[in-house]
Amino acid sequence: MNNLVISALKPKNSSDRRSVIHPETLNSLLKDGIEVIFESSIGDGVFVSDSDLVSLGAKKATREECLKNADFIFTLEPLETEEINQLSPGQNILGMIDPFNNTSQFLQACKKNVNLVSMEFIPRITRAQKMDVLSSQANLAGYAAVIEASNMLPSALPMMMTAAGTLKPARVFVIGVGVAGLQAIATAKRLGARVEAFDTRAVVEEQVKSLGAKFVKIDLGETGQTEQGYAKELTDEQIAKQKDLQSKVCARSDIVITTAQLFGRQAPKIIDENTIQKMKTGSVIFDMAVESGGNVFGSKSDQVNIISGVKVVGISNLASKVAAHASIALSNNFNNWILEFYNSEKKEIEFDFGDEIISSSVLVFDGKILNERFKER
Repeated sequence: MNNLVISALKPKNSSDRRSVIHPETLNSLLKDGIEVIFESSIGDGVFVSDSDLVSLGAKKATREECLKNADFIFTLEPLETEEINQLSPGQNILGMIDPFNNTSQFLQACKKNVNLVSMEFIPRITRAQKMDVLSSQANLAGYAAVIEASNMLPSALPMMMTAAGTLKPARVFVIGVGVAGLQAIATAKRLGARVEAFDTRAVVEEQVKSLGAKFVKIDLGETGQTEQGYAKELTDEQIAKQKDLQSKVCARSDIVITTAQLFGRQAPKIIDENTIQKMKTGSVIFDMAVESGGNVFGSKSDQVNIISGVKVVGISNLASKVAAHASIALSNNFNNWILEFYNSEKKEIEFDFGDEIISSSVLVFDGKILNERFKER
């Protein structure tokens, strides 16, 4: 009986420094008799050499060998069509496959009878928290957003008592109190800023207050959250009201961080040009949703646009700013998916579609698209 073989691919996107395997987490796979091969130089972005991984028991390979010689292929981005064509029936792609923006991969996987597992579709249930890549990376992104924004602000964040007088703390306003927003709040508070936060879900008020921040109340009428814990999409009238009332908070803030995203849909525009014009010259708006369309007028990926004296910032792949910790978290997320369903006696993954995690995350199996959202695309 052959061992289960896992391969790990290096991102082709040069701005993504993360690795899907890491020396600190590799043993959790190897100790169960699973073989691991990796694309050469996969750890360069986190200062992990090929020899570091080889010394632990993994094997170095070319990208082509990683594609052809593994049962499961770990990836941080969708595979290209020609790469899927190199695969054999029964192989499995497990990764961050950006399913909504790369729909062609579904038909290609079906044609090749290759199974496709999306880590973005891990359900938000207690048992699956250890596999939740979106949460682990959003957490780190929230931290990175505050650090990046503070570096662009022409003043310090904490209050300072000096011989020359007292320096007031910076005001930080966080819009959207999900995983990223909560970490942004916590980080800004640790740095000494005065923090306010808003979310359409009133249920998060207690969490905001527990971090020492003030919850801004804006009555938008009936709102709420999905079963997965995401904020529900607002009506046009609710968005207009939110823009109007939160503009007053933006006007008194030094840093505004927006985190509002809708799973599988374009991010809502919640800060318009009129709001920007009310803000102080030199203040910073950091748009964490820039990769999914952006929350802010004028925000563009990996650019700083100055509008009416306000820096509008959009940085893609924020978690890569702290690539070492991001890689540890990612590799744990991926490893935990494998180990949850690995039968060590049979040396294979058991696809039990009665399991909520399997039924949610496996999008293509045995030549069929399983998720209704992608069948007509």
